[in-house]
Amino acid sequence: MQYRTLGRTGVTVSTLALGAMNFGAIGRTTQDDATAIVDAALEAGINVIDTADMYSQGESEEMVGRAIAGRRDDIVLATKVFNPMGDERNHRGSSRRWITTELENSLRRLGVDHVDLYQIHRADPTTSDEETLSVLTDLRQAGKIRYFGSSTYPAHRIVQAQWAARENHLGRFVTEQPPYSILQRGIESHVLPVTQEYDMGVLAWSPLAGGFLSGAIRAGQEITTRRSTLLPDRFAGDSPTTVAKVDAVEKLVALADDSGLTLIQLALGFVTAHPGITSAIIGPRTIDHLRTQLAAADTVLSADVLDAIDEIVAPGVDLAPDEKFDTPPSLLDASLRRR
Repeated sequence: MQYRTLGRTGVTVSTLALGAMNFGAIGRTTQDDATAIVDAALEAGINVIDTADMYSQGESEEMVGRAIAGRRDDIVLATKVFNPMGDERNHRGSSRRWITTELENSLRRLGVDHVDLYQIHRADPTTSDEETLSVLTDLRQAGKIRYFGSSTYPAHRIVQAQWAARENHLGRFVTEQPPYSILQRGIESHVLPVTQEYDMGVLAWSPLAGGFLSGAIRAGQEITTRRSTLLPDRFAGDSPTTVAKVDAVEKLVALADDSGLTLIQLALGFVTAHPGITSAIIGPRTIDHLRTQLAAADTVLSADVLDAIDEIVAPGVDLAPDEKFDTPPSLLDASLRRR
């Protein structure tokens, strides 16, 4: 396992982080399997576990809490807040009211008295950065969180939050968690230059592009992955984006074979090769999935291989631009772009 410093926090973290989104109903991963995955990940040298309150509506946090019981101090524990937790209209967002309440809920579910990294899951257009950073600063001073960060923020919101922290003498986001893979390289042109400018740690999610880079999705085969049943529109075999991604995958498979690597090693090695990336978050549903991903723990791609990847998917290019998660609200809601 390789290790890097998380931004300028001084905290050393593994270049592969364990994501727990699949623990519980979303991935149908049982408690026994989740515990086995955590055991194997820690044994392999992973020391970061990332979850969120909304993953299976709190079930993931509960399962992580059981799995890490008795060894909390060895783990850099991260969770998130923002997405709806039920039907009550104020049980969501990044207001002081909700963050204060929901952190206590997360701590209870995790069975801990603090989390190392508390992240705002998405940029909230209805809440000021000052409001959010103020409560996060207070929670840090209270010892309930050690650091705080953002997740899937567009570049301009990252800059705005850094400015708001400095202008109001508040704590700042020290990490960002964006989607990043060979097939989704858009952040190279806008987010990563900003996070590098502010010395932020970056935990990249979906480094296997939702399964496209796991080897489970190939040309001429029906797409039957677990993710495809949850998000069928994004895996429609005849959609232009799926066709483009599958075409790229076939070229990447050939490159991996020529390089003596698995596709997973190529995909994860690509993500961790970028100097702006701290860790790639893997999200195994089974222990077998974890083992195939751990094989990339010490993968270092040569310049020739990285150049060949650039020929298949150009730097800064998203092969599925319609799958972006940081689209400005005005592009999704017509009422926000008309008087």
